[in-house]
Amino acid sequence: MKRALPIGNSDFRDVREHDFYYVDKTLMIKDFLEMKDKVALIARPRRFGKTLNMTMVREFFDITVDSRELFRGLAIMDTEYADQINSRPVIYFTFKDCKGAEPGALCVLLKQELYIEYLRYEKLLREKWDRTSYEVKDFYNMIETLRDRQSTYIHIVSAIRNLTDIVMNYYQMAPILLIDEYDQPIMSSYEYNYHSEMGAFFSSFYGSALKDNPSLGQALLTGIQRVAKESIFSQLNNPKVYTVLHKQYADYFGLTTEETDCLLKDYGLELNDEVKRMYDGYHFGGVEMYNPWSILNYADNNFLDNYWVNTSSNLLIRKALKKANRRFWDEFDKLAQGEETTVWLTLDTAYVERESNYSLWGLLVNAGYITVIKRIDATSAIVRIPNGEVRSEFQMLVTEIAGIEGQGLQEMFFCLLNKNIDRFIALYQQAVLECTSYMDAKENAYHMLFLGMCMTLQGDYKVTSNIEAGYGRSDITLSALSPKNPSVIVEFKQGEDIGRLKEEALEQILDNKYYTGLTGEVLCVGLAHDKKRCDVAVHVLNLS
Repeated sequence: MKRALPIGNSDFRDVREHDFYYVDKTLMIKDFLEMKDKVALIARPRRFGKTLNMTMVREFFDITVDSRELFRGLAIMDTEYADQINSRPVIYFTFKDCKGAEPGALCVLLKQELYIEYLRYEKLLREKWDRTSYEVKDFYNMIETLRDRQSTYIHIVSAIRNLTDIVMNYYQMAPILLIDEYDQPIMSSYEYNYHSEMGAFFSSFYGSALKDNPSLGQALLTGIQRVAKESIFSQLNNPKVYTVLHKQYADYFGLTTEETDCLLKDYGLELNDEVKRMYDGYHFGGVEMYNPWSILNYADNNFLDNYWVNTSSNLLIRKALKKANRRFWDEFDKLAQGEETTVWLTLDTAYVERESNYSLWGLLVNAGYITVIKRIDATSAIVRIPNGEVRSEFQMLVTEIAGIEGQGLQEMFFCLLNKNIDRFIALYQQAVLECTSYMDAKENAYHMLFLGMCMTLQGDYKVTSNIEAGYGRSDITLSALSPKNPSVIVEFKQGEDIGRLKEEALEQILDNKYYTGLTGEVLCVGLAHDKKRCDVAVHVLNLS
């Protein structure tokens, strides 16, 4: 009988107690002990197993429970560190759901998460405490604050630090502090434009617990990226940050090729080329990785679909792409065409701190939207879009930014390829009207239509822009990968006399032989624009 897949279940204890399918990542505990980082941050994209691994670390060390049965048969128990199981106090928070459109809503969620851990320790230790001591009074005052609906984030600024103090005082042993998705509340404040109000709170909230805290043993944080470098992480005794470029912890977040192959075989499936094109392509510290959320859902449904892209908000990515300049989109063109490109990037400064192309590329790498194929030096790398699933996400993002409906874009080019020109121009005109506001604000107006087209047609066409052909460069060339499909050459013109300009665009294609190198049926398309107006001229070639 096949074991149930832990889809939506990221709690290690529950996964093990109920015999869900589990891929053994417990040697991460060995690495954590051997690296001996005082404060470490592991940055990984969403849905790559961060919470499952953090609850695994919690269960292994937690002195208040007996976890030996949970770890029976797992790799960590065959190491010299097996005797450290349940040997240390652990404080655990997950802030993955702490997001709100305004500070009050976020504060409520933070208090709820803090209260859970405070209450756990209150139940464990209340019979043995001297409730008249200063530390214990502080502890109970904080519990009342967390219960108080009127208290604000100002009142909980020292909540994490206070808990480390009381646990240290009781056990006479510095606790391990685990904070899962530490950056979610910070990113929420940026996304909804109230970080200026809460920035000082975040600095003190995390800083008091992590900076020179004598009650702290070790701290391990996970998140998507390093944020608030100048505040939270300043003077933090050199916290160690492990990004997707580091070899350390590389194969613990996500599924390796071998783990993916084994999992799919266990569920009667094969790691074939279709699955690889859809879900493969990530490189973490040089290790080829698969998104576990997508693989688990594929194994469960036996159907290739875009599972990862539907799991979380991409609001920050959308906002960042809307602000991107022409230089960024020129590089992104190559990625949209399925190619690799070299970019300058930084993973040390979050995009929300310093808006630049460098930090935007870093955000896309950290968030899993592009992957690093090869690190060139400290500031540049060769990158690409990892797989078909992420390409679909980019298609949606690009069309949203341009104000175009993705399905409408697909229908538009279906009509063009089938030479239904009247329907094509009607849909194209509608698309132009829908994205007029974007076009008025950006010089690369029709660029977004092109990018959307790239994402739509990838796999059936090689889509290139401004490529040398014949006696010049065509604006867009769609080279059919199958002889049953026509190739397409598109030339844009802009000006008031769109009737004349569309013919000039078509003549430019034919006179300069932009079709050189193509075979079979070729649609030559001249498109003329004047703000909201557009018109098209089409000529069909049959090349042997």
